[in-house]
Amino acid sequence: MFSFTIRSFFQKLVTLFFISVISFLMIYLAPGKPSQIDPLNPKFTPEDLIKFQKEFNLDKPLHVQYYLYYKNLLTGQSKSWKDNQPVLGKIFERFMNSLWLFIVGTLITWCLSFPVGMNSAIKRGSFFDRSSTFLAYVLISIPGFFFAYILIIFVVQTFNIPVIGMRTFGMTQADYIYQIMDKAWHLVLPSILGALGGIAFLSRYVRAQMLEVIHQDYIRTARSKGLSADIVYYKHGLRNALLPFVTMFGLILPGLIGGSVIIESIFAWPGMGRMFFEAIMARDYPIVLTLNFVGAVLVLIGTFISDILYMVVDPRIRL
Repeated sequence: MFSFTIRSFFQKLVTLFFISVISFLMIYLAPGKPSQIDPLNPKFTPEDLIKFQKEFNLDKPLHVQYYLYYKNLLTGQSKSWKDNQPVLGKIFERFMNSLWLFIVGTLITWCLSFPVGMNSAIKRGSFFDRSSTFLAYVLISIPGFFFAYILIIFVVQTFNIPVIGMRTFGMTQADYIYQIMDKAWHLVLPSILGALGGIAFLSRYVRAQMLEVIHQDYIRTARSKGLSADIVYYKHGLRNALLPFVTMFGLILPGLIGGSVIIESIFAWPGMGRMFFEAIMARDYPIVLTLNFVGAVLVLIGTFISDILYMVVDPRIRL
């Protein structure tokens, strides 16, 4: 197990290096090279542009720019072209905003998907199965922004409570406990919206996996031994249906960056997805490159965790 873990770790490092190279080259393959653009200021003179290129190492060869960029990034010296602020500082602030949205939405998704999907499989053809299937297809088919506007209108008109942004205007002067409650309230609707599509998709996936598992011989053997239904389905059945979900678990971490652009834009939530979109529109390449790199790191961390969990879920993999 130890050798497998070390080997997987070094494979991820090699993959990360190639991803960093490809991400860096993509900026230069896109129309309008960074070394030739006007840095968002029409009043820049040619002398100012030369100074700008020298400040951000854009006058150097491509391989030198690559080395200096990632050196500055890892040492915390990389700065945004838009406001000359440290890139890692800006990203960390937005990351903490997206983290709570991601955690709450993921918990809602996984805590509801498994019970719904398992009960649908166990009670196949029942009213619960048919109604949950219909609701899942509705949630998958209708865009999330449509539900977002419906929920916003309903909550504002019914309760007359603000739901846009991270906090209510003027709440910074209130007691700390009220600030926490206000932020938690603003977190509810975006988290629910982010979880709806995941619940619909994941519950159907759980149902399909459980239907395949509960007809296996070992499930019939467990039933014939007189074990209770909960032990048969939740201990013997669920564990053997978990392998595909271990893979899915490793791919949810990049949702911290790219999975919430629409929701963060609708609810004016200052998170990572919205920051990524704004950086692309502003052509703030240090932010774009860093977010690409962070996204790659999150993907590789997720797949590394999946590799470890495989050995926990399925002992055969250890062999």
